[in-house]
Amino acid sequence: MKKFGLAWQILFGLVVGVIVGAIFYGNPTIETYLKPIGDVFIRLIKMIVIPIVIASIVVGVAGVGDTKKLGKLGGKTILYFEIITTIALVLGLLLANIFQPGAGIKMDVLQKTDIQKYVDTTHQVGSHGFADTFVNIVPSNLFESLAKGDMLAIIFFSVMFGLGVAAIGEKGKPVLTFFHGVSEAMFSVTNQIMKFAPLGVFALIGVTVSKFGIQSLIPLSKLIILVYAAMIFFIVVVLGIMARIVGINIFHLFRVLKDEIILAYSTASSETVLPKLIEKMQKLGCSKAVTSFVIPTGYSFNLDGSTLYQAIAALFIAQLYGIHMPISAQITLLLTLMVTSKGIAGVPGVSFVVLLATLGAVGIPAEGLAFIAGVDRIMDMARTVVNVFGNSLAAIVMSKWEKEYDKDKETAYLKELNIIPSK
Repeated sequence: MKKFGLAWQILFGLVVGVIVGAIFYGNPTIETYLKPIGDVFIRLIKMIVIPIVIASIVVGVAGVGDTKKLGKLGGKTILYFEIITTIALVLGLLLANIFQPGAGIKMDVLQKTDIQKYVDTTHQVGSHGFADTFVNIVPSNLFESLAKGDMLAIIFFSVMFGLGVAAIGEKGKPVLTFFHGVSEAMFSVTNQIMKFAPLGVFALIGVTVSKFGIQSLIPLSKLIILVYAAMIFFIVVVLGIMARIVGINIFHLFRVLKDEIILAYSTASSETVLPKLIEKMQKLGCSKAVTSFVIPTGYSFNLDGSTLYQAIAALFIAQLYGIHMPISAQITLLLTLMVTSKGIAGVPGVSFVVLLATLGAVGIPAEGLAFIAGVDRIMDMARTVVNVFGNSLAAIVMSKWEKEYDKDKETAYLKELNIIPSK
């Protein structure tokens, strides 16, 4: 397999996993063998994410050493995230209105799936709102935040610690050297773990297909096709325009991230590619300080694919029940999703939890989610790709906005990858 690149190896694992899952559809024994392999791979990734995020942010922020400059970066980043996610929501509502994916589908042909775990999560979140999110950014106990994997709290501590290291000058240099070493070591560990990715993808997709089967997609094919078409349109057109504005070829970026895109798609987890995204965006020419701040923050605030899906899914369920949604109700839905999608950032199964917390507020039966829960994994794979791609582009946009983008480094890296010809 060495002569094949990682992308081809992951793709091979994906195809074989689909075949094995289809052959053993409905057989719970296959999950017994494959699930531990997939779980080990996900755990390996989760094991390295937090050390990489902390080390990268501390090194990057200490390099900036300017609280005012960092504050401006934070403000600009949140503004950019809000604009892009709002565009995603508007696009989702527009496409759902035009193509009516839920119209004419008989609910008696749809299979219901138990969504109690998402309901329980929603109750745990309760009235957790936008203001609460900002309060919870500040950790009351760092070790508790580390144990829970609370990324926003970890980012906040890392930024404050990085500023503290910068403030003490020469005394902070040994600390900075330590975290720089940690960062380099963890990126090396990441490269070793990625060798296990094809096997992890094979196991994860095999379990998924063995559970829902191929035939379960047919009744909801219109929704699935629309979601995939919307995701492709968003990347090529919306993010493509943004890339063009900042002087980046979207297709070059796609080729740079091909391994991460296939891995994110196969695992339906953006977390699996976080370390490599940070590494690749720095190689492409993005500032270390900007990249290490923007990408982890984007994992909570810039979920373009998730917000696009939420808008489509909400109207799909309304159409399924024959509920007319006037413009005023859709504007209310838009505004509500703008808040709830940020208010419970980082919650497991976030897209479903957001929808459960939102649908009732606009008069759409939340139990309608049970009809699409069975095939949510297929749509989750697509929205994960958009989330990953959107956050990668965000690092470039913010680096350019801050005038901390190295164009020469970009050219050298694209030549190294044979994306553009060497002179």
